[in-house]
Amino acid sequence: MDFKSQLHSLFTQPAIIACIFSWLSAQFLKTLIKLFSGKVHSLKELLELLLWRTGSMPSSHSSLVTTLCTMIAFRSGLDSDVFILSLGFFLVTIRDAVGVRRANGLQAALLNRVGRTLAEKGIIEFKPIKEVQGHTPTEVLMGVLLGFVIGLAFSVLK
Repeated sequence: MDFKSQLHSLFTQPAIIACIFSWLSAQFLKTLIKLFSGKVHSLKELLELLLWRTGSMPSSHSSLVTTLCTMIAFRSGLDSDVFILSLGFFLVTIRDAVGVRRANGLQAALLNRVGRTLAEKGIIEFKPIKEVQGHTPTEVLMGVLLGFVIGLAFSVLK
């Protein structure tokens, strides 16, 4: 099988189409929410929100892994090894979104405040570090619900 037909086969798989749709849907909803709340100030920011920006409601990471896990559950069964693998991937991703990434972002914000204060007093030179946004439990829950609905729809409607 040549590369072109393998690529075609990959992108015609319902699970990958559902995952891409899930991620894009979450990013689109996130962008709409930010847009209507007046938090988008430029075209660049709008495009970043649509395509890549992390954090906010709903969690696109949570949505994607939930869609994947749901699709595998319906296609392969709850007793399949691949479902167990996807469930593990789901749990690690959700834990990371709501726990580790959020804690890192909060810690980075605090370090930036301390660094700015020390720089203002002339004690150190300071370059701010990136504040990675994690998710609140509600943002993750909404991503999970969105992902489940999309995964269910793609599984049932085939």
